[in-house]
Amino acid sequence: MTRKEAYSHIDHTLLKAFASWADFEKLCEEAVRLGAASVCVPPCYVRRIRDAYGSGLNICTVVGFPLGYSVTAAKLAETEQALSDGASEIDAVVNISDVKNGCRGAVSDEIKRLRAATGGHILKIIVETCYLTEEEKIKLCEIVTETGADYIKTSTGFGTAGADEADIKLFKSHIGPAVKIKASGGIRTAEAFERFIALGCDRVGASAVFDFPE
Repeated sequence: MTRKEAYSHIDHTLLKAFASWADFEKLCEEAVRLGAASVCVPPCYVRRIRDAYGSGLNICTVVGFPLGYSVTAAKLAETEQALSDGASEIDAVVNISDVKNGCRGAVSDEIKRLRAATGGHILKIIVETCYLTEEEKIKLCEIVTETGADYIKTSTGFGTAGADEADIKLFKSHIGPAVKIKASGGIRTAEAFERFIALGCDRVGASAVFDFPE
């Protein structure tokens, strides 16, 4: 895989709480130079990045991050603000508490409302696989499919574990044909990236700069 091909599948990511504007400038310049699918950044940096880099840089941001237990109204407000500030993609954390309590209707309703709020923009649902049973993962595959989200995403990178190859295989068996997969968390080498792409991921979240051939 060439560098151009690889980076078209990478959300170049920086979500550390202590990162400075200089760190985000470096991230954005790398993303532009490498042709990344997007930069994935905290909501408070979306407007500043859009003002600095214009429409030539695709901006992804996070909602309900990283624990997912914000009330739906708060997630909707975050989403609307992020889109107004210039984000093109939303990575929203599912309400894991509702998942653990078996509240399928509440989980589904929240994602439907996020889908409506994002309109034609890309919506990725972060399910945080490290906290889920296999049965819960399968149910979330069904819900994400039914609610029309664009992606199911493995992890925030802030949980007890990140992306796992077995979870990608499970997702592939249970999502609908219109749903794509994003793997995120702990993917630090080009070899690991290529394994996840080969398993069927369309996007990978990564903070490292990988060494691919031109």
